[in-house]
This record gives sequence, C-alpha cells and structure tokens, in this order.
Amino acid sequence: MNNGLSTVPALADVRIDDAFWAPRREVVRTHTIPQQERELRTGGHLDALRGTWRPGEPEPHVFWESDVAKWIEAASYSLTQVPDPELDAAVEEVVALLAGAQEPDGYLNVYFSQVRPGRRFTDLRDAHELYCLGHLVEAAVAHHEATGRTSLLDVVRRYVDLVERELGPGGSCDGGYDGHEEIELALVRLARATGEARYLDLARRMVDARGREPFYFDAETERRGDEGYFASYFPDRPRQVQRFREYNQSHAPVREQSDAVGHAVRAMYLYCAMADLAAETGDDGLRAACERLWTSVTERKMYLTGGIGADPSIEGFAGDHELPNESSYNETCASVGLVMWAQRMGALTGEGRYGDVMELALYNTVLAGASADGTHYFYGNPMASDGGHEREPWFGCACCPPNLARLLMSLPWYAYLVRPGQVDVTLAVGGSARLDVPGVGEVRLDVATGYPWTGDVAIDVTAPPGADLVLRVRIPGWADGARAELNGEDLPDDAVVDGFLWVERAWRAGDRLSIELPMPARRVWADPRVRADLGRVAVARGPLVYCVERPLDGSADAPDPAAVVLARDEPIGTSWSDELGLVVADLPVRTIDDDAATVEADGAAAPDGAAPLHRRTPPRTTRRTAEAIPYFAWANRGPSAMRVWLLDSAPA
Repeated sequence: MNNGLSTVPALADVRIDDAFWAPRREVVRTHTIPQQERELRTGGHLDALRGTWRPGEPEPHVFWESDVAKWIEAASYSLTQVPDPELDAAVEEVVALLAGAQEPDGYLNVYFSQVRPGRRFTDLRDAHELYCLGHLVEAAVAHHEATGRTSLLDVVRRYVDLVERELGPGGSCDGGYDGHEEIELALVRLARATGEARYLDLARRMVDARGREPFYFDAETERRGDEGYFASYFPDRPRQVQRFREYNQSHAPVREQSDAVGHAVRAMYLYCAMADLAAETGDDGLRAACERLWTSVTERKMYLTGGIGADPSIEGFAGDHELPNESSYNETCASVGLVMWAQRMGALTGEGRYGDVMELALYNTVLAGASADGTHYFYGNPMASDGGHEREPWFGCACCPPNLARLLMSLPWYAYLVRPGQVDVTLAVGGSARLDVPGVGEVRLDVATGYPWTGDVAIDVTAPPGADLVLRVRIPGWADGARAELNGEDLPDDAVVDGFLWVERAWRAGDRLSIELPMPARRVWADPRVRADLGRVAVARGPLVYCVERPLDGSADAPDPAAVVLARDEPIGTSWSDELGLVVADLPVRTIDDDAATVEADGAAAPDGAAPLHRRTPPRTTRRTAEAIPYFAWANRGPSAMRVWLLDSAPA
C-alpha cells in the first residue's frame, strides 16, 4: 500500500561501494551485529523468551523485546544485501523463541507474561508494550522482505489483531494509545507490506486519539490506582501534569501541536507516523502540523550536529534556543529518529532542505554513536566534554546500539527516492542502483564519489531508450558555488529548484551527470539567542561538523579545547591524516596559557609562587595550529576533552 507518489528502493537493488560508507557498513555487518547478538544472549534477553524466569532472579526488562526486534531488523537488512547462513540461522532461532513466547491470544511481552501477569495493557503510558510491538512489526516486515518467510509476520499480525480489539469499542483500552510512540509508524509499514488498510486505520485512530480530552492516561491512572511503572523515576509527575503530558506528546491533539516538546525519541517516532499518514491519506492537517513542528525542531531546538534533546532530565527538548553544550543530551536514538523523519518529509514534499538535515544528523550525531570498530556506543552525544564521556559496550537500556545498526544497514532507503517518471538522489553514496521507475521502466545509476572528503559526484545514467526521466540530485544548502555538467556541458544555475538539481531528458547510453560541490572549511556562528554559544564559533566542512579533541592519555599533541581561541580572519587549512584516515582541519588559533608559574599579578609574583585567582593582567596566549577532527570520530582514541564551539577572536 502506498499513495503512488514516492517509494524507496529494494535494499537488494542498491550496491554501496565507496571509500566512506562501504567499510563502515561492513563493520556493522561483521562486528556490530555479531557483538549485539552476544550481548542479547549474555544479557538474558533470549533466555527470558524461553519462559524460564523465576521470582528472585533478575527481572526481564519491560522493553527487552524492542532490543531483540531491532537486532532482527538490522540482521535482516544485512541478509538482504549479503547472504550469511550463520546469521540467518541465528535470526531464525530468535524468531522461533518469539513465537514460542507468544500467548494463545497473541500477546507477547515477557515482562507481563512472567513478572507481572495480570497487569498487561493496564499502563499504556509507561509500560512500553505497544512500543515493543511496533519494533516487532518493523522487524517482521524486514524479516519477510529478506527471507520471504512469514513466521515472524504471522506472530506480529496475531498480536496486532489483539491490540486492535483491546483499543477498539468495548476493549480494555478503548480509545487508548501508547506512551512511547513507535507502533503508529510500524502499522503504516505493515499496511504497505500486506496491503491491508485496517492497519492504516488503526494507526490513524491512535494518532487522532492522542492528546484529546478526556485524557486517556488520566483515566488509565485512575483505573489502575497507582502512578504507573515509572512512578519512582518521575516523583514530580502528579504535581507537573502539563510537563509530563508534553513528555509523551499527549498534551494536545497532534494537528494542533506547533512546538516540539517532551522526550525527543518519542516525538520523532510520532512525527514519522504523522508524515506517513499524511502521505498515505492526503491529510493536509497532519502535513501542516509536521511542517510547523519541523520549524520548531530545526530552527529553534537542534544542535549544529543534528543532535536533538537538550534536557537530560526528560531525554528531550528544552526551550527555544536553549542549547547548552556540556550538559547536552542528544541521544543517538533521537538523531536516528530525526533522519527517519527528515527522509519522510522529503518524500512528502519533494524539498531538498529536509535532506540537508537528514544528512547533517547522519554524518555527525548518528555516526558518533558508535566507535570506529563498531562495538562501543554513545547513548548521549554532548557538544563538549572534559573527558568523562566514553563509549560503552552496552547499556541496561540498550535502545541506541541496534537502532544505529538498523539505520546504517538500511542506508539505500535514504540515498534514493523513486516517483513516477522521476528519481531523486538524496545522498551522495558511491555504488550502483537498479530502480523500477513507474512510467519509465528500469533505470540504472552508477555513482562515483569521494564524498564527504571531496565534493565530486559523477552519475552514469542508463534508462530505457526514448523514455523521458527526471533525475534530481540534492545540492546541499552549504554548497555555495556548486557546478554541474551533463556530458561535459555546463548546466544553468536555474536548474537547481527546491534544493535539487533537475535534469529532464530522454537519456542515452553513456550519459554522465557530473557535480562539483565546493568544500572549503567554513566558520559557523550561532543565533545570538543561543546564549551558550555567544562569543563562540564552530567549524564545518561539507556535511561534517568538526571539533577540537585532546586525548587524556597525551597520545596527541593537542591543546586544551576549552582554551582554544579561533582566529577570525586567517584561513582554515585542511589535510588528509593517514593516522586517522580522514580529513582534518588545521585551525589558526591562540591558546590561553594556563602555566601559573609564568603569570604575574600587578607586576609582581604571588607570595607563594602561584598565580592569584583573580588578576589585573590578561593571561598569555600562544599562537599555533590546532587540529580539528570530524565530530563523529571523537573519543576513538580513548577518553578525551572535546569542544565543538570554540572561543571566537573577533577582529579589532
């Protein structure tokens, strides 16, 4: 089921073969997915599905199924593109465990089957049952597409049937919806995979019910007689009713929402579902709400790296322009969700600006979420650190690692979009794609690029003879002075519309579209209303944001990032680092001298030889070149001090 306006390619029809993404995706396939499987086994996730839990033993987590589901999803995407009998067998083992754990009426959540039987569907706000189901649905669709099997799809359809009854008239949760959004977008995906409109109807009912009075979660709390599963986490919730309605975006009907509030991951998944439903049904109210919320997120609440979620206390949004650096949260899952939403908004509107944000979050916060070896992870991604922020091999709440894996293994969906008579290239990714274009037939694109280190992109187009095809290639908003040629002939500047280079023609064998995106390092300043960044400047190059890093073990000759002052009027150089395997920026800086023994107070040394706390003379500065690295690569050399926003040296 689809509105016919846009589709993503089949994963098997896209081959990614470049120097940037291909090796990173191979790391996910050969290291990340196996490591995550080991964590699921040793952490008890799979044992819990066997039904062996006994009182007194460590409890299964309330949303363990979601971690298992995302791993299946990532593994299925991998199998779609690279056959692996051992991985296939592991996936089938886990699918069988899920089927075995399902109750006769379709219910599937080991926490409420084993730890708290009789409490299922009594706490939709906190207990994550529908969130887990949503991820199981996405895993089932991916598994079916990868293998052709329906074993997991049959499991989730039985569970969805149960939820449809329970949320419908006369059900135990009549008029309910989930506290952690996810199932809504999953139901749209299930409807598209099966062609059954009832799944789309259920998603729409849940979205429409959200935030309407009387508030469902209030009635649920009254029926239950307690403050719910997360009562101990949120002791102030009974006294901060509006704040916690905003926390799960249930404070107002979704079509009336304009300000992005609350938990950032929940918001992203809700907004994805709203965009999906707008595309499927032509709902202008949902589309308008998405566009207002997009403005709120990207123009008032998003970090330079595409990170979202400034408030650690709710893992979510703070106020407008409230973007602290050291305490920034920026959960990896939130940026994964932003990439997903941006892709949907681009598909819905055809505008390139959504792809700009998609690319920003992908190349910066999402990539930073995993180490270079693919086995250690950031949950949050701060904009500054004094060295206390390290990647971990796993988490008690392990939503981010498999979320990152499933995104990177489904990267072709974010690189291409197919419309009747048209192909959009939304990411510059090297390799090839075979695309079935309605009204045209099979189109093949062969892409060669050094992106993101260089801005050269060459696309060889093979289309059916005589067929007209519109090829659109996104030109990023930062790419001032971009040039394009078709078969060596310059294309006019007005060929770029809505952020895309448009070329419409009957393509001939040997046609090549060449694009050059200028990539000088550039300074970036924040809106003055972002008080945390006043007097500061950042550096970016192409889609990448840079940072200054000093490993705490002294392995690199680097200044203290907090003491770096970037010169305003001197050029920033760039160079390739063989050691790091990436382009570094060579910054002209002054570093503030912190050697207390050299400081004099009012012309005289302090009595004890130490510098006084406050002085009448400025500290010494030293002119030097400081190396800046892409943000995604920080902390790969161990615990490090790091800053994205540096002190700015304004000209006199």
